[in-house]
Amino acid sequence: MSDSYRVAILGATGAVGTELLELLETRNFPVGELKLLASEFSAGKTLKFKEQSLQVEAVTNDSFNKVDLVLASAGASVSKVWAKKAVEAGAVVIDNSSAFRMDSQVPLVVPEVNPEAAALHKGIVANPNCTTILMSVAVWPLHKIQPVQRLVVATYQSASGAGSRAMAEMKIQAQEILDGKTPTTDIFPYPLAFNLFPHNSQLNEQGYCQEEMKMLDETRKIFGSKELRITATCIRVPVLRAHSEAINLEFAEPFSVVKAREVLSQAPGVTLVENWQENYFPMPMVASGKDDVLVGRIRQDISQAEGLELWLSGDQVRKGAALNAVQIAELLVAKNWLRIPVGTF
Repeated sequence: MSDSYRVAILGATGAVGTELLELLETRNFPVGELKLLASEFSAGKTLKFKEQSLQVEAVTNDSFNKVDLVLASAGASVSKVWAKKAVEAGAVVIDNSSAFRMDSQVPLVVPEVNPEAAALHKGIVANPNCTTILMSVAVWPLHKIQPVQRLVVATYQSASGAGSRAMAEMKIQAQEILDGKTPTTDIFPYPLAFNLFPHNSQLNEQGYCQEEMKMLDETRKIFGSKELRITATCIRVPVLRAHSEAINLEFAEPFSVVKAREVLSQAPGVTLVENWQENYFPMPMVASGKDDVLVGRIRQDISQAEGLELWLSGDQVRKGAALNAVQIAELLVAKNWLRIPVGTF
């Protein structure tokens, strides 16, 4: 196994791309060489890595030569163009877009849940949707002990889920509204400041949006449970960073609150946050910048004995995207899985 790796970040100037850069440094990932890639629009910009100034390059057909690992976070349309070319050049791609998540040949991995799936890659490993990752980290430890029969989730998704431009727009909107002006709406279809609305992804014939369907389909794939009954309602809320989720779990038999608390307090990637006297539970403001998913307000569902309620907040840019990708990369290195097997993608 090599002591260091040649790494490329595709989409280096975006919110997740810059987070990837920070995490590679702070987690001491064994980077031998680092290449920053983006669109022609961003080419020429410089970003810091270990006190070095690295120039962003426009991605081309030659960008992936002599690269071992590509961390891609530039959107599905970009990944569909470049991921396979990177694999053909000999690199393993960890893709943060929706391009390959439901492809049967591509493992969809949350390291705290299904790390073994990463070994089956054929050159591409998919990073799940942010809301799916946060939910999986919190629910899987309970599901392992007593399989979940039905899962109902409502998400409260911050502006950061739509990128740095959306965060900037919400700040502008807030000031415009306070000044009595009509708020700017370039990124979102409606004002997000002082407002909320159902997730603005495309609706299907059943009335579910793409974001909700991602949670359904991806969770089943990650858990290896095609029969899991799950439904979701995804809402955009006027929060800058970090998503929150209200989750209702139904089991075949009652799952004690005491046991759930004990399990989650020891679960990897989870921090239990509960102060019932102060009514203090996970909040996006506290979760921002944290690696762990904050979980709390665990309580019995009073409508059914087999039900359990919990609430979480997690940094969608970090664990919901960049951190999960870097953890997958660390897993590939640790297990010596960072190689292209015979019969590539």
